[in-house]
Amino acid sequence: MATQPTIVLSAFADEGANSKTAVEQLSVIAAMGLSYYSPRFLDVTGSGKVKHVTELDASELSRLKELHGQYGVKVASIGSRLGKVKLQDVDDGSHNKYVTDKQYLETDVASTIRAAQGLDAKLIRGFSFYHPKGHDPAPYVQEAANRLGPIVDACAAAGLVYGLEVEANLVGQNGRMLAALAQAVGRSNLVCIFDGGNISSQNLSPLECLAEYRAMRDHLGWLHIKDYRVDPNLKWTGVVDEERLKNFVPCDIGDSGHELILRDLREHLPQLCERMKKLGAPGVFLELEPHLKGGGQFGGFSGPDGLGVAVRSLCRTLDYEKIGYHLRDFDDIRSARGF
Repeated sequence: MATQPTIVLSAFADEGANSKTAVEQLSVIAAMGLSYYSPRFLDVTGSGKVKHVTELDASELSRLKELHGQYGVKVASIGSRLGKVKLQDVDDGSHNKYVTDKQYLETDVASTIRAAQGLDAKLIRGFSFYHPKGHDPAPYVQEAANRLGPIVDACAAAGLVYGLEVEANLVGQNGRMLAALAQAVGRSNLVCIFDGGNISSQNLSPLECLAEYRAMRDHLGWLHIKDYRVDPNLKWTGVVDEERLKNFVPCDIGDSGHELILRDLREHLPQLCERMKKLGAPGVFLELEPHLKGGGQFGGFSGPDGLGVAVRSLCRTLDYEKIGYHLRDFDDIRSARGF
Protein backbone atom coordinates (compact mmCIF):
# COMPACT_ATOMS: atom_id res chain seq x y z
CA MET A 1 0.00 0.00 0.00
CA ALA A 2 1.38 3.40 -1.00
CA THR A 3 2.41 5.74 1.80
CA GLN A 4 0.11 8.72 2.24
CA PRO A 5 1.87 11.97 1.26
CA THR A 6 2.30 14.28 4.24
CA ILE A 7 2.61 18.02 4.79
CA VAL A 8 3.63 20.06 7.86
CA LEU A 9 1.05 22.41 9.39
CA SER A 10 1.94 25.90 10.58
CA ALA A 11 0.26 29.27 11.12
CA PHE A 12 0.97 32.95 11.58
CA ALA A 13 0.40 33.07 15.32
CA ASP A 14 -0.37 36.79 15.51
CA GLU A 15 -3.55 36.04 13.54
CA GLY A 16 -4.92 34.18 16.57
CA ALA A 17 -3.98 36.49 19.46
CA ASN A 18 -6.08 39.43 20.62
CA SER A 19 -3.26 41.06 22.60
CA LYS A 20 -0.34 39.96 20.37
CA THR A 21 1.66 38.79 23.40
CA ALA A 22 4.03 35.93 22.65
CA VAL A 23 2.49 33.89 25.46
CA GLU A 24 -1.00 34.23 24.01
CA GLN A 25 0.21 33.47 20.49
CA LEU A 26 2.09 30.34 21.52
CA SER A 27 -0.80 29.22 23.74
CA VAL A 28 -3.16 29.42 20.78
CA ILE A 29 -0.76 27.53 18.51
CA ALA A 30 -0.16 24.78 21.09
CA ALA A 31 -3.85 24.43 21.97
CA MET A 32 -4.73 23.94 18.31
CA GLY A 33 -2.26 21.09 18.11
CA LEU A 34 0.29 22.84 15.89
CA SER A 35 4.01 22.41 16.44
CA TYR A 36 5.20 25.15 14.07
CA TYR A 37 4.38 28.82 13.63
CA SER A 38 5.75 31.87 11.87
CA PRO A 39 6.38 34.96 14.02
CA ARG A 40 5.42 38.36 12.65
CA PHE A 41 4.07 41.00 15.08
CA LEU A 42 4.42 40.18 18.76
CA ASP A 43 4.94 41.48 22.28
CA VAL A 44 7.58 39.23 23.81
CA THR A 45 7.81 40.77 27.28
CA GLY A 46 4.14 41.56 27.93
CA SER A 47 4.91 45.27 28.16
CA GLY A 48 2.20 46.21 25.68
CA LYS A 49 4.74 47.19 23.01
CA VAL A 50 4.22 45.16 19.84
CA LYS A 51 7.20 44.80 17.52
CA HIS A 52 7.82 43.07 14.23
CA VAL A 53 9.97 39.99 14.80
CA THR A 54 12.81 41.55 12.82
CA GLU A 55 12.87 44.46 15.27
CA LEU A 56 13.40 42.33 18.40
CA ASP A 57 16.67 42.85 20.23
CA ALA A 58 18.98 40.03 21.35
CA SER A 59 17.35 39.64 24.76
CA GLU A 60 13.86 39.51 23.26
CA LEU A 61 14.91 36.89 20.71
CA SER A 62 16.48 34.85 23.51
CA ARG A 63 13.32 35.12 25.63
CA LEU A 64 11.13 34.12 22.68
CA LYS A 65 13.32 31.09 22.06
CA GLU A 66 12.90 30.08 25.72
CA LEU A 67 9.14 30.30 25.30
CA HIS A 68 9.35 28.02 22.26
CA GLY A 69 10.81 25.35 24.52
CA GLN A 70 8.11 25.83 27.13
CA TYR A 71 5.27 25.56 24.60
CA GLY A 72 6.85 22.90 22.40
CA VAL A 73 6.89 24.91 19.18
CA LYS A 74 9.41 25.68 16.46
CA VAL A 75 9.59 28.44 13.86
CA ALA A 76 8.53 27.54 10.33
CA SER A 77 9.57 30.82 8.71
CA ILE A 78 10.27 34.44 9.52
CA GLY A 79 7.24 36.43 8.35
CA SER A 80 9.33 39.26 6.96
CA ARG A 81 8.29 42.28 4.91
CA LEU A 82 11.32 42.07 2.61
CA GLY A 83 10.50 43.12 -0.93
CA LYS A 84 7.52 45.28 0.03
CA VAL A 85 9.22 48.47 -1.08
CA LYS A 86 9.35 50.28 -4.40
CA LEU A 87 11.47 48.86 -7.17
CA GLN A 88 12.21 52.35 -8.50
CA ASP A 89 12.51 55.74 -6.84
CA VAL A 90 9.55 57.29 -8.65
CA ASP A 91 6.42 59.09 -7.48
CA ASP A 92 3.61 56.82 -8.67
CA GLY A 93 0.94 58.03 -6.28
CA SER A 94 1.39 55.11 -3.87
CA HIS A 95 2.46 55.35 -0.23
CA ASN A 96 5.14 52.66 -0.62
CA LYS A 97 8.68 53.71 0.23
CA TYR A 98 11.90 53.31 -1.74
CA VAL A 99 15.15 52.09 -0.18
CA THR A 100 18.49 51.80 -1.97
CA ASP A 101 19.98 48.34 -2.46
CA LYS A 102 22.92 48.98 -0.13
CA GLN A 103 20.79 50.43 2.66
CA TYR A 104 18.25 47.61 2.34
CA LEU A 105 20.91 44.91 2.66
CA GLU A 106 22.49 46.62 5.66
CA THR A 107 19.22 47.21 7.52
CA ASP A 108 16.09 45.22 6.67
CA VAL A 109 17.83 42.19 5.18
CA ALA A 110 20.44 42.01 7.93
CA SER A 111 17.82 42.27 10.72
CA THR A 112 15.69 39.58 9.11
CA ILE A 113 18.62 37.19 8.87
CA ARG A 114 19.53 37.97 12.49
CA ALA A 115 15.99 37.07 13.61
CA ALA A 116 16.07 33.81 11.64
CA GLN A 117 19.38 32.79 13.17
CA GLY A 118 18.26 33.78 16.66
CA LEU A 119 15.12 31.63 16.40
CA ASP A 120 16.64 28.64 14.54
CA ALA A 121 14.54 29.28 11.43
CA LYS A 122 15.60 28.03 7.99
CA LEU A 123 12.98 29.87 5.92
CA ILE A 124 12.32 33.56 5.29
CA ARG A 125 9.10 34.74 3.66
CA GLY A 126 9.58 37.71 1.32
CA PHE A 127 8.16 39.54 -1.68
CA SER A 128 9.09 40.80 -5.13
CA PHE A 129 8.99 44.65 -5.01
CA TYR A 130 6.38 47.14 -6.17
CA HIS A 131 6.73 48.10 -9.82
CA PRO A 132 5.39 51.59 -10.72
CA LYS A 133 1.68 51.67 -9.98
CA GLY A 134 -0.53 51.22 -13.03
CA HIS A 135 2.22 49.62 -15.14
CA ASP A 136 2.37 46.09 -16.55
CA PRO A 137 4.71 44.09 -14.27
CA ALA A 138 6.21 41.95 -17.06
CA PRO A 139 8.86 44.47 -18.22
CA TYR A 140 10.10 44.77 -14.61
CA VAL A 141 10.87 41.08 -14.01
CA GLN A 142 14.61 41.31 -14.70
CA GLU A 143 14.99 44.51 -12.67
CA ALA A 144 13.21 42.90 -9.72
CA ALA A 145 15.36 39.79 -10.11
CA ASN A 146 18.48 41.95 -10.05
CA ARG A 147 17.39 43.41 -6.69
CA LEU A 148 16.38 40.03 -5.33
CA GLY A 149 19.67 38.35 -6.23
CA PRO A 150 21.84 39.96 -3.51
CA ILE A 151 19.09 39.37 -0.90
CA VAL A 152 18.87 35.69 -1.80
CA ASP A 153 22.68 35.46 -1.78
CA ALA A 154 22.82 36.99 1.72
CA CYS A 155 20.30 34.36 2.85
CA ALA A 156 22.36 31.59 1.25
CA ALA A 157 25.50 32.79 3.05
CA ALA A 158 23.56 32.40 6.32
CA GLY A 159 22.22 28.97 5.35
CA LEU A 160 18.70 30.29 4.79
CA VAL A 161 16.00 29.92 2.14
CA TYR A 162 14.16 32.90 0.65
CA GLY A 163 10.50 32.17 -0.11
CA LEU A 164 8.97 34.49 -2.69
CA GLU A 165 5.25 34.93 -2.00
CA VAL A 166 2.74 35.59 -4.75
CA GLU A 167 0.80 38.78 -4.02
CA ALA A 168 -1.24 41.36 -5.90
CA ASN A 169 0.24 44.73 -6.90
CA LEU A 170 3.87 43.49 -6.85
CA VAL A 171 5.96 42.24 -9.75
CA GLY A 172 5.23 38.66 -8.67
CA GLN A 173 1.49 39.15 -8.62
CA ASN A 174 0.60 35.79 -10.17
CA GLY A 175 2.08 32.35 -10.73
CA ARG A 176 3.45 33.19 -14.17
CA MET A 177 5.29 36.27 -12.94
CA LEU A 178 6.61 34.45 -9.88
CA ALA A 179 7.97 31.62 -12.04
CA ALA A 180 9.62 34.16 -14.34
CA LEU A 181 11.25 35.81 -11.32
CA ALA A 182 12.49 32.49 -9.93
CA GLN A 183 14.01 31.62 -13.29
CA ALA A 184 15.63 35.04 -13.64
CA VAL A 185 17.11 34.96 -10.11
CA GLY A 186 18.36 31.42 -10.67
CA ARG A 187 19.37 30.53 -7.08
CA SER A 188 18.67 27.12 -5.55
CA ASN A 189 17.77 28.67 -2.18
CA LEU A 190 14.96 30.73 -3.70
CA VAL A 191 11.57 29.01 -3.76
CA CYS A 192 8.05 30.28 -4.39
CA ILE A 193 5.11 30.49 -1.97
CA PHE A 194 1.60 30.01 -3.29
CA ASP A 195 -1.25 31.89 -1.59
CA GLY A 196 -4.72 31.23 -2.97
CA GLY A 197 -6.34 34.26 -1.37
CA ASN A 198 -3.73 36.55 -2.89
CA ILE A 199 -4.73 35.18 -6.30
CA SER A 200 -8.52 34.94 -6.04
CA SER A 201 -8.70 38.46 -4.55
CA GLN A 202 -7.62 39.63 -8.01
CA ASN A 203 -11.07 38.55 -9.23
CA LEU A 204 -9.87 35.19 -10.53
CA SER A 205 -11.96 32.00 -10.61
CA PRO A 206 -10.97 28.67 -9.01
CA LEU A 207 -9.77 27.33 -12.37
CA GLU A 208 -7.74 30.47 -12.99
CA CYS A 209 -6.19 30.13 -9.53
CA LEU A 210 -5.31 26.52 -10.32
CA ALA A 211 -3.62 27.64 -13.53
CA GLU A 212 -1.52 30.21 -11.63
CA TYR A 213 -0.54 27.56 -9.06
CA ARG A 214 0.54 25.19 -11.82
CA ALA A 215 2.55 27.94 -13.50
CA MET A 216 4.73 28.29 -10.38
CA ARG A 217 4.64 24.65 -9.20
CA ASP A 218 8.14 23.76 -10.44
CA HIS A 219 9.55 26.41 -8.08
CA LEU A 220 7.18 25.76 -5.17
CA GLY A 221 8.57 25.63 -1.63
CA TRP A 222 5.51 25.98 0.58
CA LEU A 223 1.93 27.28 0.59
CA HIS A 224 0.02 29.85 2.58
CA ILE A 225 -3.58 28.85 3.21
CA LYS A 226 -5.81 31.86 2.75
CA ASP A 227 -9.04 32.06 0.77
CA TYR A 228 -11.28 34.77 -0.60
CA ARG A 229 -14.82 35.00 -1.90
CA VAL A 230 -14.95 37.13 -5.04
CA ASP A 231 -17.48 39.98 -5.02
CA PRO A 232 -19.40 39.65 -8.33
CA ASN A 233 -20.32 43.34 -8.16
CA LEU A 234 -16.71 44.50 -7.97
CA LYS A 235 -15.50 46.40 -11.01
CA TRP A 236 -11.96 45.12 -11.55
CA THR A 237 -9.42 47.89 -12.20
CA GLY A 238 -6.30 45.70 -12.24
CA VAL A 239 -5.18 46.83 -8.78
CA VAL A 240 -6.21 45.37 -5.40
CA ASP A 241 -7.08 47.91 -2.70
CA GLU A 242 -5.53 45.86 0.11
CA GLU A 243 -6.95 48.01 2.89
CA ARG A 244 -10.51 47.35 1.74
CA LEU A 245 -10.32 43.57 1.40
CA LYS A 246 -13.01 42.00 3.57
CA ASN A 247 -14.19 38.79 1.90
CA PHE A 248 -11.64 36.35 3.39
CA VAL A 249 -13.15 32.96 4.21
CA PRO A 250 -12.03 29.45 5.32
CA CYS A 251 -10.27 27.45 2.62
CA ASP A 252 -13.17 25.09 1.88
CA ILE A 253 -15.74 27.76 0.97
CA GLY A 254 -13.80 30.35 -1.04
CA ASP A 255 -12.95 30.92 -4.71
CA SER A 256 -9.27 29.91 -4.68
CA GLY A 257 -9.95 26.30 -5.66
CA HIS A 258 -8.08 24.70 -2.75
CA GLU A 259 -9.59 21.26 -3.40
CA LEU A 260 -8.22 21.31 -6.95
CA ILE A 261 -4.88 22.74 -5.87
CA LEU A 262 -4.33 20.30 -3.01
CA ARG A 263 -5.33 17.38 -5.24
CA ASP A 264 -2.61 18.42 -7.66
CA LEU A 265 -0.15 19.08 -4.83
CA ARG A 266 -0.66 15.55 -3.51
CA GLU A 267 0.81 14.08 -6.68
CA HIS A 268 3.95 16.21 -6.45
CA LEU A 269 4.53 16.18 -2.68
CA PRO A 270 7.29 13.53 -2.68
CA GLN A 271 9.52 15.58 -5.00
CA LEU A 272 8.68 18.87 -3.27
CA CYS A 273 9.36 17.40 0.18
CA GLU A 274 12.70 16.06 -1.00
CA ARG A 275 13.70 19.51 -2.26
CA MET A 276 12.71 21.28 0.95
CA LYS A 277 14.41 18.72 3.17
CA LYS A 278 17.64 19.19 1.22
CA LEU A 279 17.30 22.92 1.96
CA GLY A 280 16.96 22.21 5.69
CA ALA A 281 13.17 22.36 6.19
CA PRO A 282 11.20 19.48 7.75
CA GLY A 283 9.09 19.18 4.59
CA VAL A 284 6.49 21.22 2.75
CA PHE A 285 4.61 23.62 5.02
CA LEU A 286 0.95 24.50 4.62
CA GLU A 287 0.83 27.70 6.62
CA LEU A 288 -2.43 29.25 7.75
CA GLU A 289 -2.75 33.00 7.23
CA PRO A 290 -6.54 33.18 6.99
CA HIS A 291 -7.38 36.87 7.70
CA LEU A 292 -10.92 35.84 8.68
CA LYS A 293 -11.52 39.10 10.56
CA GLY A 294 -9.68 41.31 8.09
CA GLY A 295 -6.33 41.81 6.40
CA GLY A 296 -4.23 44.43 4.70
CA GLN A 297 -0.83 45.14 3.21
CA PHE A 298 1.32 44.00 6.14
CA GLY A 299 -0.80 41.52 8.07
CA GLY A 300 -4.22 40.26 9.08
CA PHE A 301 -6.29 39.00 11.97
CA SER A 302 -8.55 36.03 12.62
CA GLY A 303 -8.79 35.86 16.42
CA PRO A 304 -8.36 32.61 18.34
CA ASP A 305 -11.81 31.50 17.24
CA GLY A 306 -11.19 32.38 13.61
CA LEU A 307 -7.82 30.63 13.53
CA GLY A 308 -9.49 27.55 15.01
CA VAL A 309 -12.12 27.62 12.27
CA ALA A 310 -9.37 27.95 9.67
CA VAL A 311 -7.39 24.99 11.08
CA ARG A 312 -10.46 22.72 11.07
CA SER A 313 -11.37 23.85 7.55
CA LEU A 314 -7.92 22.97 6.26
CA CYS A 315 -7.86 19.61 8.06
CA ARG A 316 -11.23 18.67 6.55
CA THR A 317 -9.90 19.48 3.09
CA LEU A 318 -6.67 17.54 3.66
CA ASP A 319 -8.65 14.54 4.90
CA TYR A 320 -10.83 14.67 1.81
CA GLU A 321 -7.78 14.86 -0.47
CA LYS A 322 -5.99 12.09 1.50
CA ILE A 323 -3.00 14.25 2.44
CA GLY A 324 -1.45 13.43 5.79
CA TYR A 325 -0.66 15.91 8.57
CA HIS A 326 0.04 15.78 12.30
CA LEU A 327 -1.69 17.48 15.21
CA ARG A 328 -0.37 17.03 18.73
CA ASP A 329 -1.80 14.05 20.58
CA PHE A 330 -1.42 12.39 23.96
CA ASP A 331 1.75 10.61 22.90
CA ASP A 332 3.34 14.00 22.19
CA ILE A 333 2.39 15.21 25.66
CA ARG A 334 3.79 12.09 27.29
CA SER A 335 7.01 12.41 25.31
CA ALA A 336 7.42 16.06 26.30
CA ARG A 337 6.99 15.09 29.97
CA GLY A 338 9.56 12.33 29.68
CA PHE A 339 7.14 9.39 30.06
